[in-house]
Amino acid sequence: MPESTALNRYKFLRELEEIEKASGRGTELVSLYIPPEKQVFDVANYVRGEHAQSSNIKSASTRKHVTGALESILSRLRYYRQPPSNGLVMFVGHKQIGADQTEMVQYVLEPPEPVPTFIYRCDSHFFTQPLHDMLVEHDVYGLVVIDRSEATLGLLKGKRIEVIKNVHSLVPSKHRMGGQSARRFERLIEQAAHEFYKKVGDLMTEAFLDRKEIRGVLVGGPGYTKEYIIKGDYVHHEIMKKVLPTYIDVGDTDDYGLREMVERARSVLTGLDLMREKDLVQKLMLEVSKIDSGLAAYGEANVRHALDVGAVDMLLLSEGIRKSRAKLKCPSCSYENTETIDSAHGPGQCPKCGAQLSVMEAHDLIEELTATAEKTGTRVEMISKESEEGELLVRAFGGLAAILRYRVT
Repeated sequence: MPESTALNRYKFLRELEEIEKASGRGTELVSLYIPPEKQVFDVANYVRGEHAQSSNIKSASTRKHVTGALESILSRLRYYRQPPSNGLVMFVGHKQIGADQTEMVQYVLEPPEPVPTFIYRCDSHFFTQPLHDMLVEHDVYGLVVIDRSEATLGLLKGKRIEVIKNVHSLVPSKHRMGGQSARRFERLIEQAAHEFYKKVGDLMTEAFLDRKEIRGVLVGGPGYTKEYIIKGDYVHHEIMKKVLPTYIDVGDTDDYGLREMVERARSVLTGLDLMREKDLVQKLMLEVSKIDSGLAAYGEANVRHALDVGAVDMLLLSEGIRKSRAKLKCPSCSYENTETIDSAHGPGQCPKCGAQLSVMEAHDLIEELTATAEKTGTRVEMISKESEEGELLVRAFGGLAAILRYRVT
């Protein structure tokens, strides 16, 4: 996964976590999903209708909070002539903050994928499931189904298949000639097939080569052609590095064939991200095991030092890290320091006088480390917390480690 994509995904997940913490006393939290093609004028009219209906709510406090949320949404909508390219999502309402008190919260998000349908929901929690569904769809794969008569190229984006190109060959399927005419006809057939394979290879280059987000290329079809085009030097060498070793047998070579190939390759695709993480963490462990010559750094202080001197080739970060880099100050004495603190537990006590420390400034730890890494061209890899390798990264290294370009002291 490209660095920016991985970091954007992490930021989006963190924001979702904050949104999902909100809880209303009644059905006072409003979730609004606006597709990119939806007219803002129509949305505003719909919200005005809901505002009028809210006067029928029996509970006075719930009625007040719902109408307040809808008025806030209407106020926000005035800033938009039309929705952004992926649409718009709004979460507005009063959340509980304890002691029978509530606080108005407002979140306006531009989602990572287009909003598929208009949704309005009023509940005790914000409705975030559609956003989680979008986050699942971050992987992109190239798709090719081919036989001697036809080929179709496409892209798999999460659960969505996009057809790029369908081409037909000029390869004759049968002939009844004999003798020299038969041999000449066979040569013409093979020449036509060769030209067709070259054309498909060129289309693959055009469709896949410059798309760095493509993690792999699946090739399928009903016969041997799907293997022949890969083994016959028709495909660009950079694309060859991404061609998955499993060839999928399918009965069609049109858009239906793409869907059939993806369905049959589910087990292959599911394991790819897990294998990627396994390879990365195993590479780290191999360097850690080299006591005198290993190119690994772990422990936050050591990783920071390696980043500062530009020695980190790859920074491994767990998606499960929930820490901040904070500037701390004691209100009772002169103590000041910059430390990494657990986001859930706060800054703790002053080591000098024991008073509660105050946070003067704080930044998410992953965002801060990623920004430092980008300055030296360091590759950043986010490791999921669900996998065995992700658990190992957290358990053994606190969720962050580095593979180095060269050893540092």
